[in-house]
Amino acid sequence: MTEHVDNAIRSEAVTGPGWIDADDWATIVASVPIVSIDLVVKTGAGVVLARRTNEPASGEWFVPGGRVRKGERLQEAVHRVAEEELDADVTIEASLGAYQHFYRTADVEDAGGKHYLANGFVVRTDSETFALDDQHDAVDIFETPPDDLHPYTAQYLADTGVL
Repeated sequence: MTEHVDNAIRSEAVTGPGWIDADDWATIVASVPIVSIDLVVKTGAGVVLARRTNEPASGEWFVPGGRVRKGERLQEAVHRVAEEELDADVTIEASLGAYQHFYRTADVEDAGGKHYLANGFVVRTDSETFALDDQHDAVDIFETPPDDLHPYTAQYLADTGVL
């Protein structure tokens, strides 16, 4: 992929905490796919998964991930999300490409579900303990997949041969 970017303009675009007010978020979720990254996080002991507390996929084990902010390169989003969701430094090993995820549920009422254009990455960390963010109630390292593994996560793991 060829990228032509005026770095002065791009630097100005990556500002603030990245939060979107509730009304704007509702319009976005109801109208367009969310550009995001998902991380297959490898350690020496297995793969890191976190159990979600929010929709979509509440209560299911999922790979860490998050939306890409305007002006943020995918690789920058990988490192930011790893820090925000796990409090971990990661090294990018591979890009898995784009995945389309369609959910019947969303964190926005009457949105008609949620659609992500998720960019998958395989990353490695030396960390073996992880902090929880407010979107997860558990995080663990797995040698074998848990029973309540979300199908989209199962696809990532199958594509990488990690578990």
